[in-house]
Amino acid sequence: MPLIYVLNGPNLNLLGKRQPAIYGHETLADVAALCTAACAAGFETKLLQSNHEGELIDWVHEARDTAAGIVINPGALTHTSIALMDALNTFEPPVIEVHISQVHKREAFRHHSYVSLRADGVIAGLGTEGYAAAVRRICQLARA
Repeated sequence: MPLIYVLNGPNLNLLGKRQPAIYGHETLADVAALCTAACAAGFETKLLQSNHEGELIDWVHEARDTAAGIVINPGALTHTSIALMDALNTFEPPVIEVHISQVHKREAFRHHSYVSLRADGVIAGLGTEGYAAAVRRICQLARA
């Protein structure tokens, strides 16, 4: 069954507890349920979270052999990690970048994304629903 990796970067383990005025009250478990529900028939998701850049890179490498696509919310690594961008550049299937908040209404440093240089799509400001939209789009692209 085709697999969609849903990768989450630093501090997303605190989703629902960290700055709920910005990130909402949904937890990472809620995100996992949303992604599972959004999967088209015949697809499944694998949700992973790490506060460590190297672990995210290892999962991107792992996904090269098994995944139909990657949905990624890199957190603050979005704005700093050339290494994560380089890893994503080795992955041929679709990559959708997701941000819960509308990053372009926030601090200027959040307006630049290294990951966007590789992403086939970027979703920002839809809350956790952005993950479901990204999963649906990966399923569409994988079927095409």
